Amino acid sequence: MDGMIGLVAAVVGLVIVTALVRAAARRTGVPDPIALLLVGVALSYVPGLPDYRIDPDLVLVVILPVLLYGAGFAASLPAFRIHLRPILLLAVGLTLVSTLAVGAVAAALVPGLGFAAACALGAVVAPPDAVAATAVARTIRLPRRVVALLEGESLFNDAAALTALTVAVAAVTSGALSFPAAAGRFLLVALGGVAVGGVVGLAVGWVRRRVLHPYTDVVVFLVTPFVVYLPAEELGVSGLVAVVVAGLYLGHRSTTIMEPGARVVTGAVGTATTWLLEGMVFLLVGLQLRAVVAGISGMAFVAVAGATVAVVVTLVVVRFAWVVLTEQVLGTALRRRHASWTESLLTSWAGMRGAVSLAAVLTLPIAFPQRDLIVFVTFVVILVTLLGQGLTLPLLARRMPGTHHEDVEEAKEEARARRLAADAALECLEEIEREDPGREKVVEQLRRRVNNRMDAASEALEAASDAFDAEGGAEGAGRGGAVESVPAVSEEEDHESEPTAARDRDRDREGTRETYRRYGQAMLVAERTRLLALRDSGTLGEEAFVRLQHELDLEQAALTVR
Repeated sequence: MDGMIGLVAAVVGLVIVTALVRAAARRTGVPDPIALLLVGVALSYVPGLPDYRIDPDLVLVVILPVLLYGAGFAASLPAFRIHLRPILLLAVGLTLVSTLAVGAVAAALVPGLGFAAACALGAVVAPPDAVAATAVARTIRLPRRVVALLEGESLFNDAAALTALTVAVAAVTSGALSFPAAAGRFLLVALGGVAVGGVVGLAVGWVRRRVLHPYTDVVVFLVTPFVVYLPAEELGVSGLVAVVVAGLYLGHRSTTIMEPGARVVTGAVGTATTWLLEGMVFLLVGLQLRAVVAGISGMAFVAVAGATVAVVVTLVVVRFAWVVLTEQVLGTALRRRHASWTESLLTSWAGMRGAVSLAAVLTLPIAFPQRDLIVFVTFVVILVTLLGQGLTLPLLARRMPGTHHEDVEEAKEEARARRLAADAALECLEEIEREDPGREKVVEQLRRRVNNRMDAASEALEAASDAFDAEGGAEGAGRGGAVESVPAVSEEEDHESEPTAARDRDRDREGTRETYRRYGQAMLVAERTRLLALRDSGTLGEEAFVRLQHELDLEQAALTVR
């Protein structure tokens, strides 16, 4: 009983500290992951604090599936399809190249480590973390293409890294390394994960179409990562890839397979869950510092520092060289370059490592060669990339040419989408009026509401074209059209609107409020359909689409409860 109380107290303490630090970080402007990491490092040396040791199984089996599913659900499938080639080059090609490069450097600098064990270190530190990348990128304005590449890379590089780690560990323990077998295993693990994720995603989508209660939909949302992950792992394929694939599919189809009320409730629960788990992960990483430092207390400082610096420099240099080679050199040679130098530089500098690397390194066997050194180097890589790159990335993004122009274009794009959606609503209203005449007052109210929103969108579009402040710019523009509540209709209006013709008697019984609700819902469906077409054609970004859809969902919820 005492042990259970202590466990609960430790978890509650983590939750409270996470909430407080994130709230303070918002006030100071420091990115949440960095603030949480620093607080965790400081707390690790507080006497009497519980020993928060990360269980790698807890991270790999419980926390990561939930976070990766949420990240996949929120990611843009059209953007992923558009940038498939560069995403795969980063997620697979760069991960494997980084593994081998770090392996060669570490094997040369650390006596007795061996190439296979050094490649295990390389596989651990090679993949940028999905949680770290999205958490840092969310706090700053990055070009849309860079965000798409970082999200796609960090969602799918885990399979390559963990497969390489498995092969390296097997080579150390058995003394044999078969590259054809390793390549075959990687293909099996990755493609098998894609297949399982697709099949289970289709099944979950079928279920969600038939779930009408918002709270039941929340349950489906929360259990889906595990429903996808566990069968994949049992079949020997990548559960993380399966979770990402299912998240991408279900997030892309959420407009058509979920009710608006369910999207509102599920979105709130999913955001809160991700917000809490992300914060706890970074806090837990910081809390490991004392134990990690204790593990290398008997080693020579110069040797440890030399190996650590060499690994960090290798990762940064290899990433920069790979991005420049694949996006600039080869793109120019093949006459298919799509990335600007600004985008390439930001992509190469945004390689933050996080909980995936720490969880992976803790799975190494206790008797693994130089295990304490490998754990320490991994921890320093996480610290340096999160603190160094995470703190300087916003400054770099603000100073690079072209980023301000993209902010303006995105704001204009969102404002245009608002106007086109409003046009669709008015077209729907005119069609309803032709088919069901005699509701002039209701039609006029709805037309006035849509016209007001069109005026707000036009003003936002004009503001986006005219003037943007260097820091706030597109942040506030293009986001007009706040949700409007359903106007109350007086009883006198209700009675005045009653037609006297006998042929309209059935419609007459309906009442003005119900007519307003029915017409309004039809118009919202038309707006949502127009936005969905814009999203699928690539003319409206995923972030703006989700924001606009959320506004429509709230408005439909207001119509329902009136």
